[in-house]
Amino acid sequence: MGATGYAPGSLIAARGREWVVVPDASSSSANGSGGPGGFIVARPLNGDTEFTTGLFADEVEPASFPRPTADHREIGDSVAAELLRTAMRIGFTSAAGPFRSLAAIAVEPRQYQLLPLLLALRMDVVRLLIADDVGIGKTIEASLIAKELLEQGEAERMTVLCSPALAEQWQDELREKFAIDAELVLPSTVAKLQRQAGLRADESLFDRHPYTVVSTDFIKSPQRRAQFLRTCPELVIVDEAHTCVPAGGTGASLRQLRFDLLAELAKDPDRHLILVTATPHSGKEGAFRDLIGLLDPELETVDLETEKGRDRLARHYVQRRRRDIRRYLDEETRFPNDRQLREVAYEQTSDYADLMRRALAYARDTVVDDTGAVRRQVRWWSALALLRSVASSPRAAAQTFVTRSAAAAAETEAEAEALGAARVLDRIDDDAYEGMDVIPGADDEELPKSARDRLRAMAKVAEELEGAERDAKLAKLIVEVKGLIASGYDPIVFCRYIPTAEYVAEHLGKALGRKAKVDSVTGKLPPAERLARIKELTDQKGRHVLVATDCLAEGVNLQEHFQAVVHYDLAWNPTRHEQREGRVDRFGQRSKQVRAITLYGLDNGIDGVVLDVLIRKHATIAKQTGVAVPVPERNDTVVQALVEGLLLRKEDPEQLAFDFEVGQSRDQLHRDWESAAARESKVLTKYAHSGAKELDEVRQEATEVRTALGRHTDVSKFARESLAALGGAVQVREDGFTVQTQGLPVGVRHSLGLIGAADDEAKAPELVFRHDLPVKSGEHALVRTDPRVVALARYVVDAALDPEIKDKERPARRCGAIRTRAVPVRTTLLLVRYRFHLTLPGRGKTRALVAEDAQVVAYRSGANGREWLTEEEVTALLGASPDANVLPELVQQAVERSLADLGEQPGPGEPAPPDSVQADLDARGHDLADSLAKAHRRVRASVGAIRRGLKVTPHDHADVLGVYVYLPAGGAR
Repeated sequence: MGATGYAPGSLIAARGREWVVVPDASSSSANGSGGPGGFIVARPLNGDTEFTTGLFADEVEPASFPRPTADHREIGDSVAAELLRTAMRIGFTSAAGPFRSLAAIAVEPRQYQLLPLLLALRMDVVRLLIADDVGIGKTIEASLIAKELLEQGEAERMTVLCSPALAEQWQDELREKFAIDAELVLPSTVAKLQRQAGLRADESLFDRHPYTVVSTDFIKSPQRRAQFLRTCPELVIVDEAHTCVPAGGTGASLRQLRFDLLAELAKDPDRHLILVTATPHSGKEGAFRDLIGLLDPELETVDLETEKGRDRLARHYVQRRRRDIRRYLDEETRFPNDRQLREVAYEQTSDYADLMRRALAYARDTVVDDTGAVRRQVRWWSALALLRSVASSPRAAAQTFVTRSAAAAAETEAEAEALGAARVLDRIDDDAYEGMDVIPGADDEELPKSARDRLRAMAKVAEELEGAERDAKLAKLIVEVKGLIASGYDPIVFCRYIPTAEYVAEHLGKALGRKAKVDSVTGKLPPAERLARIKELTDQKGRHVLVATDCLAEGVNLQEHFQAVVHYDLAWNPTRHEQREGRVDRFGQRSKQVRAITLYGLDNGIDGVVLDVLIRKHATIAKQTGVAVPVPERNDTVVQALVEGLLLRKEDPEQLAFDFEVGQSRDQLHRDWESAAARESKVLTKYAHSGAKELDEVRQEATEVRTALGRHTDVSKFARESLAALGGAVQVREDGFTVQTQGLPVGVRHSLGLIGAADDEAKAPELVFRHDLPVKSGEHALVRTDPRVVALARYVVDAALDPEIKDKERPARRCGAIRTRAVPVRTTLLLVRYRFHLTLPGRGKTRALVAEDAQVVAYRSGANGREWLTEEEVTALLGASPDANVLPELVQQAVERSLADLGEQPGPGEPAPPDSVQADLDARGHDLADSLAKAHRRVRASVGAIRRGLKVTPHDHADVLGVYVYLPAGGAR
């Protein structure tokens, strides 16, 4: 008991309603329920934890949950009984089972998504790298771990470190799916947050806001890092963690600052650190070692070629390919069938080909003069950038010809190399998503006037080549996009440069007319505006085409609205292609097949070699070994040979594919690549944890939790039958159902948040429910935590408990009786709610929690007295249907008899009458508490977590919510 005399789980009355006492977070005692000075922390009965509040002891009195009565207003049929049972289970947000988080999230995780949670629970301090394939659901997996740690009290604050482009997406995912309301800490928000918080000199935003999503680059700067390290939450998630390890190339200094920040965070031995990335290994071993060293310093040097070394890494590392989880345990996960990949060649018009030859001749002339080393590097990369731009589009070419080279500002050869490579190559370990889709530039103030005149002349020619009549690449794209639209696809067209994306969007829009809406998204737009523009496009009816640069190639999920990808510009790294296609080919894609089209030029001297050496080889390795490994570091050697052959030789560029040096470099690269894939495939099972013996525990406990909370089929049936009973016009479809809401009572429409529905029935909107996630904007998923489903469940329960509400507005009833051949003797089914006080041990402290559980139990009346049914018999009874009518007076008599079996209702702290049904129910509560405790211990034992001090204690009396009598069809007994 706490200072007030009310134990956690006790029912109290105050302010005109009933409340459940919960443990006070400020109390150091696991059993403490009262705050200082007789202050009681409680949440409303049948309400969410978000409405938890403090009550003064002098306004509180003990309460007991009222039993149903035999009044005709509380009597209904078996359908009404089932609706109340399901509504109660859906309404629970605090499950008593081992996985505390599952009752308080708005998504039903796939069983494979529980595995990272299992790995996390093994650790006293969570240090985990989640490296699952693109599209499997790493955000859900990381957020589920975070939610569980918060629910168990292992963490009280958390932050997500990510790029600004992904910050709002993280905020939305946390809020909508995991009920974690995080503040954005970005350059654009921090000043306002600080003003609103009114911080003291010794405070930071992280003291005031327990949950935050933070721009890694904003917080890494020396002036902010020190304060962040001082007040950083004890739980940190790092998204796209591969961008936070030094790997050479452009952005090395930025990466070093990020890595320094993470290294400092990792030094705290009590800090939970979850790293998330689909590309943990960029092909550079040193960068991978730095990454895993954040989890455990010894992993930096452990020999991963040995079984012992791989075992050590596997404790902290989970990596599954799509094939690993298509069928996982007893659950199928639907992905599209294998992508339909197609290469489409084009040959430029004579005018465009002439421009390409002039550009190549200019490039050769600029790199073979006698200037110094730095100038040579600058001109080398400027020339290559020029050729990529010309191959991209006439608009990109025209702007490149007259824009100063980014590498021109270099002061050293190394800096020129880094700046130039960043603008031309597609290295995954470069910071190549923000600001890297701008055109690279070819002009240089130190160029002679004749060279600059040549550039301007070519720019004028390029401007005149715009349009499908003179640009065969654009013409080919229009044909392909029209074909995709005709086949029912909405495509994303990926371009390398901003001018190309704008050019393509402009001409596609004209060519498609009313067949599809077209818009573009590039790095010119801030991240929030990118998402807003996509929403504006996809909210329009009909087909839509999105033209984008690689600012959308990572992190942004687009599978809800798009089913095809067109690579307008060939990337020089196959991982970039994979990332592009991964925007749509991921879990939740409704199309059975995703299409990907790669355009390439037959006559530009580059595309054919890149396609053969890199893109096709990547696909071949992935198909043969099931492993998609990054290109080894030797990729740069191939590119070097490629461009040297292009720029330093006078041969026809169309013959470049047969160049001896290019062939040699290609062959060596492919050997290295195949060796890496072979090594990776050997350890795939190890890091996928597909042979983990604990998976049976995951299956058992996840199944029990999901069954207790209400499975998908239960939720679907409940929503459909409840809305129909309330007057909604339900139309069943293959993928769900729709409801015309005009016929729903005003109170129901208010509860469902149907705007304007109370005032004008004609304006009441249609509700659309889908069986599977994700759902489109304005639609609703048939999962227990969807806001509309939750609101409906609350309404059904509240209406059933309030006999003053009109009968037609109460689809569920607390009592009922039917005649059925399913029973040989009179049988009573009871809907019962138990409240439990959980004591969960943790690192350095014990947390006290209150949880609920709904149970359906039944007993039959026989010659030997009361006989309780088994779970299998109860399940069969729930499916029983009426076989004969029962007179109203007999129904009332049958209910009254079962209510009498319960015995007199005991007050708080009083024992139930001996031999009464209530006494049996209370005893079952203790048995259920023992079972729950064993489940907690079983899961904790499998993961090596603390078990000493774990307790599950039932509140003194079970609440009887419903009483339903089944009479044999031959007559009442």
